[in-house]
Formats: sequence, structure tokens, C-alpha cells
Amino acid sequence: MNYMLHCSGCHGQDASGSPSAGVPKMASVLGHFLKVNGGREFLIQVPGTSQSALTHAEVAELMNWILKTFSKHEMPPNTTPYTPSEVAHLRATPLTDVVASRQEIVKRLQAQGIAME
Repeated sequence: MNYMLHCSGCHGQDASGSPSAGVPKMASVLGHFLKVNGGREFLIQVPGTSQSALTHAEVAELMNWILKTFSKHEMPPNTTPYTPSEVAHLRATPLTDVVASRQEIVKRLQAQGIAME
């Protein structure tokens, strides 16, 4: 399982993360990112995803699995799954300032009344 090999070391087996160490929680949170401009892109452009050794197809499959497994109820209805071609396109432009990008997305979510940690 790619999650166990590539994500759980930082984000935990249950996707609870380690917020005090700067590793955000994914469980019950990640699906909200699909609700705002830039959020969908962010999930692929973060360094841990964009720079992983996984193929574009593996990243698409893994991200779709993570969303369905850990944040299904937060996803917008009829969310389109990631595709390998979308992942390839997004990985070509990784983020330059992850913290600022995440903060901007969190602000957009909060403006919609979605509480974020």
C-alpha cells in the first residue's frame, strides 16, 4: 500500500498528522480542500506529493484513495477523481511557498464557514 510506504510516516496510519510538528491532519479535513479555488491543485503540488517517486498514475490512485478513505464526508458531491494526466500537469508546477499557500486555502475555507485547525 503506497499510503503506508509514502505518507504514514509523517501523517500517521490514521491520517491524524502531527500538527505540533507542522504535519497537518488529513483525516476529516482533506476533502474540504476540494471546495475552494486552489485546493485541489494544492493537494498534488505539495512537495511530499509532487516530488514523490510515484508515477502520475500512482499519485492519482493514492490521492483518490486517501480522499475516499480519510475524508469522504468532507468531499463535495460528484467530485471528479484525479487522473494521471491532471497529476502530471499539476506536478509540473510545484508550490514555492507551501505554508503561505496552505494558509490562503484555509482562509478561503474559513470564509465559507468551514472550521480548520
